[in-house]
Amino acid sequence: MNYVFIGIISAIISFIGSQALLWLSHRFAIYPGIRERDVHTTPTPRLGGVAIVLGLGAGLIVAAFLPVFQKIFVDPMPVVGIGVGIVLMAVVGVIDDLIDLNWLVKLAAQIIAAGILAWSGVQIVSLPFGTIALLSPTMSLILTVLSVVLVMNAINFIDGLDGLVAGVTLIAGSVFFLYSHYLATGPGQTSYFNLATLLTAALCGALIGFLPVNWYPAKMFMGDSGALVIGLVLAASTISVTGQVDPTRIDPGQLVPAFIPLALPLAVLVVPLVDFVLAVTRRILNGQSPFAADRKHLHHRLLDMGHTHFQAVLILYAWTLVVAVGAYLFVFVDWPIATGIVAVGLIVTTVLTIAPLGREKPINLFGDIEEDTRV
Repeated sequence: MNYVFIGIISAIISFIGSQALLWLSHRFAIYPGIRERDVHTTPTPRLGGVAIVLGLGAGLIVAAFLPVFQKIFVDPMPVVGIGVGIVLMAVVGVIDDLIDLNWLVKLAAQIIAAGILAWSGVQIVSLPFGTIALLSPTMSLILTVLSVVLVMNAINFIDGLDGLVAGVTLIAGSVFFLYSHYLATGPGQTSYFNLATLLTAALCGALIGFLPVNWYPAKMFMGDSGALVIGLVLAASTISVTGQVDPTRIDPGQLVPAFIPLALPLAVLVVPLVDFVLAVTRRILNGQSPFAADRKHLHHRLLDMGHTHFQAVLILYAWTLVVAVGAYLFVFVDWPIATGIVAVGLIVTTVLTIAPLGREKPINLFGDIEEDTRV
């Protein structure tokens, strides 16, 4: 219930903030024009990420004053590092939403934010390779920065339809919240799992408060300030569970569930990660920068297949739900049963995805190499 309370606080502040920002954006015409790759046809404010950050910050600040969460703040450095990273990504995101920053500037800011996380102690220090292997400081830093930057860009890449990122993250965050809470309260509990639970509770609450203005048809977008912050918080949450497992401090019976998060982050982030890989591959094959914008993301493909805007969003929700919940089932259910449930879910979701008929040619996920020349 304590985590639910934090989520409610985050939701309330995020909702109030989004309403205030929506009014200010229309009052002072703070919104960009329509870009060629955009799906919407009416200029729409993009400052929703600020409301998400306000809700997220409010939840964490309230938690810092509650005795039940004090063990999370005994070592304040990880929380401070995450907070600084959030502020940096929010500021860079707002500037980019207003004046369209060069992608190299955004990438440099992402690397700095990821480096701050690693410096503050939120870093991948161990991985299971048959046995649990501790990483060298250099390898730990490199792997942490790459992972954080990857997740931030993956989340940012799918931010193209009303409610898509907020909904996908809410599903993924809820599943990861349940898992991290299980690790924090189950047999052989370890205190470092609680930070992930708190972060995801606050993030999910902030997204719930923001969704009313972002649901189709959206009155406001989260912009880069929202997508980049969400990616950073998701990465920090998963790393604080997976990458900080000390094999000398964990019950041997908990080793397997403790490292399930190596697969679980891939599962809960399946949609943004697949879209990211396809987009980077497509652009490199076209001789473009991996960060060059285009209109060939998974959500665009679904629209081209004949799905409505709302249907496309629900289909991507379904993929996230099936894969994320499916991975979570393996913790509690015998693998034959879990495999069967996942298989049925994947079949149903696949049918829903390919349901529209009458398209003239198959959809090429990598794009038309000879035609895709937009920068």
